[in-house]
Amino acid sequence: MTMIQTIINNRPESFELPAGTVLLDVLRNYMKLKGTKEGCREGDCGSCMVLWGKMQAHRIEYRTVNSCLFPLGDAEHTHVVTIEGLNGETLNPIQQAIVDDGASQCGFCTPGFVISMTGYLLQARTLDLPAAIAFLAGNICRCTGYTSIIRAMARSLNLINSDEFAHSYPDTRISFLVQQKFLPEYFLSIPDRIQSLPTSPNQLSGQPVIMAGGTDFYRQQGEDVPDANVMLLSREANFKGIYIENNQCVIRAATTITELETSEIIQHAWPDFKKYIHLISCPSIRNRATVGGNIINASPIGDLSIMLLALEATVVLKQNDQMRTVKLKDFFRGYKQLDKSPAELLHSITFPIPPKSGRFNFEKVSRRTHLDIASVNSAILISMENNFINEMHLAAGGVAPIPCYLAKASAFLKNKALNRENVAATIDFALSEVTPITDVRGTAGYKKLLLKQLILAHFVTLFPKMSEAENIQA
Repeated sequence: MTMIQTIINNRPESFELPAGTVLLDVLRNYMKLKGTKEGCREGDCGSCMVLWGKMQAHRIEYRTVNSCLFPLGDAEHTHVVTIEGLNGETLNPIQQAIVDDGASQCGFCTPGFVISMTGYLLQARTLDLPAAIAFLAGNICRCTGYTSIIRAMARSLNLINSDEFAHSYPDTRISFLVQQKFLPEYFLSIPDRIQSLPTSPNQLSGQPVIMAGGTDFYRQQGEDVPDANVMLLSREANFKGIYIENNQCVIRAATTITELETSEIIQHAWPDFKKYIHLISCPSIRNRATVGGNIINASPIGDLSIMLLALEATVVLKQNDQMRTVKLKDFFRGYKQLDKSPAELLHSITFPIPPKSGRFNFEKVSRRTHLDIASVNSAILISMENNFINEMHLAAGGVAPIPCYLAKASAFLKNKALNRENVAATIDFALSEVTPITDVRGTAGYKKLLLKQLILAHFVTLFPKMSEAENIQA
C-alpha cells in the first residue's frame, strides 16, 4: 500500500490505496465525481475520458486518457481533470457550442466529448478540423449520428485565432486557453502545486505484477489488479526513452505510441511511421499503450509487432543486471508463448535505421478505421537499386498463431528484378508460410485472400509506375 499524492481538478488529494486501483473507481466512488461515466470499461467508448497532466521539464503536458484503464499509481504527482474541473460559473466555449448545435441528447457521452475536445486544443500544434474530428475517434455517442458534434467542434475552433493558437505551442498554450476561457484560471497554478506535493516512497514487496500502459492488462486481468502489488513501468525512467546508438534506433519498452508519433528521432529513423498512426487505436489509447506492451501481449495481429518485424527488430530482455537479445522474429514461439523467462523484463526494442533506398509500407484491414483490431495486417521494408531488390522483409498478422515474419517470401525477392512474375511468386511463397484459422474476423480462405491483396497493395503503393507498366493490380 502506497500513499499516492495527486491533484484532482483544483484540489490536492492523498490516497492510501493500491497503485493498481482503477482511476475511474476512485473518481466515482471516492471522489463522487459522477460526471466521469462508466460505460464499456474497456477503453472503447470514451465516456470515462479525463485529462492527465504530467510535468515535462519546466511545463505540464496534458493527454486524454481512459480512466477505466488507468492505474491510480500513475496519477502520483500529476494533475487529473474531470468534466467538473472544466466547469465554471458559465459554460465554457466548447460546452456552449455543444448546446448551440444540439450536440447532446441523453448527455451520457457529452462529458467525454468535452474532455476530448479540450484535449485536442491542449495537444494540437495547429488548428485543423479534420485532425480535430479524428482526435475524437475514441468517443462514441450512442444516441445519434455525429454531425451535430462535428458542428460543435467546428464552432469551437472558429472562435480561436489560428495564428495565435499555433504561436502558443507548447510553452504558452495553457495560458492562451485560459485567456480564451477554454480552461479555468486555476490551471495556471498547477505546475507549482504539483512540484510542492510531498513525495511518498514506492513500496513494493515480493513478486509484483508488472504493468506498463494498462490498456490491455485491465481488459484481460482487470478484476485481479486492484489489490495486487503492482510495479508500474511507466514510472521507471530506465524503461522510457528513444535514442540512436551504433546506427540502431533504440526504443525503451515503456515508451508510448504517442511518444513514438511525436519523437523527432523516430521521424528521422522511421519517417513513414506517422502515415499509419491513425490505424493504431485512438489518441487516448495511444497516449497510454506502450511499444513493449504491444510485443509482450503477443497478439497475432499486433500492429506494432508486425511493423517492427519488417524493420528487423531485436528485443532486449533484462533480468537484474543481465541483458539478453533475441531477434523479434524468433521471440514469438507459439500462441501467446515467448522466448522469455518469467523473471525477465522486456527492456527495449532496437532496429537498424533503414537505408536511404529503403521503402516501408503498412496495410491493415479491419471493420472500422479507428479503434479496431485487424482481420489481417502486413508490413514491408524493401530496398532497391536499378530495379533490382537488394533486400526485402515482409511480415503479416492474423494469418498464424503469432505475428509472422514471412522468411521464404522475404528471401525469394532478394537480388531479383521487380516485375509481375516475381511479385506473384513472392505471394505464393507468403501464402505457403501462413496457417490462418476461421474465426469471427473471417474464414481462413478469406484471410489468405486478404494477405494476397495486402502484399499486392504494398507494391502498388511503393512502386506505382512499375505497377502500371507491369499491370500489377491490388
